[in-house]
Amino acid sequence: MQPRNMSMSGVVDLAAVKAAQEAKAKAEQARAQAAREGGTGAISPADLVIDVDEAGFERDVLQRSAEVPVVIDFWAEWCQPCKQLSPVLERLAVEYNGRFLLAKIDVDANQMLMQQFGIQGIPAVFAVVAGQALPLFQGAAGEAQIRQTLDQLVQVAEQRFGLTGLAVDPEADPGGAQPAPERPAGPYDGLLEAAVQALDSGDLSGAVQAYKNVLNEDPGNEEAKLGLAQAELLQRVQGVDPQRVRRDAAEKPADVQAQIAAADLDLVGGHVEDAFGRLIETVGRTVGDDRDTVRMRLLELFEVVGPEDPRVIAARRALARALF
Repeated sequence: MQPRNMSMSGVVDLAAVKAAQEAKAKAEQARAQAAREGGTGAISPADLVIDVDEAGFERDVLQRSAEVPVVIDFWAEWCQPCKQLSPVLERLAVEYNGRFLLAKIDVDANQMLMQQFGIQGIPAVFAVVAGQALPLFQGAAGEAQIRQTLDQLVQVAEQRFGLTGLAVDPEADPGGAQPAPERPAGPYDGLLEAAVQALDSGDLSGAVQAYKNVLNEDPGNEEAKLGLAQAELLQRVQGVDPQRVRRDAAEKPADVQAQIAAADLDLVGGHVEDAFGRLIETVGRTVGDDRDTVRMRLLELFEVVGPEDPRVIAARRALARALF
């Protein structure tokens, strides 16, 4: 799914001049303190990704945001798109070499933080800079888009707040942790990797075909099912005029295709319940082939979100009531 908001244009508005000055001063003090102590204050690459809970949020996010941009990944174990997005963010945190810190928050265990950030669905990614929170995107995103957003984030953090990031020592001891054993390559790993690369490069047709190639040989491959559903969704909304789609849906409540198109946009924008609710209501208003068309699209959107997502489970119950 594409992000709902990849723009960084609102950062300056969110950050007051006083906050910027304080952040610059704190960053300079931290660097000076490290120099006085005869060290660089360098950290291990493994410390660039941290798990954060409500008890440690002020210390690990708010306070640290005075010296480095903190990107927050809100996730949950049952969230299938999170399982695709989180590894990308973790890899980029290391690749950006201290330009930002990645804080991972499990929403199931930290409901208060989820409410405070006004999160309606996950994955959701925010940043905190000098104590100022701003949304980056909601829903899964391609790596190219994520990189663009992170580049803008670190640029604003440096220019506006003087946050040059953390010093990283590539030779630092990561705490004695042993690397996880490599998973043996599966028979379709090459095709799946090709599909992900196609998605990242914007080649949606290539990604769709690559996922279909896997499913032709292995119809039960869950990763390919999810990837295909997401790629086909992106393909459907590519190039559409959102305003026209939403106007048509509002003006033509009985038009099945208009409601389906609007539901696709809802889901891409991270409005999962809105997308499901729209189609369930349409199921209740239709009969015959029209009803079946809407039902099938709803099932496809269930695949995008993931069968274990509570919103999918609730929507399945509502769909059953609408059908029977």
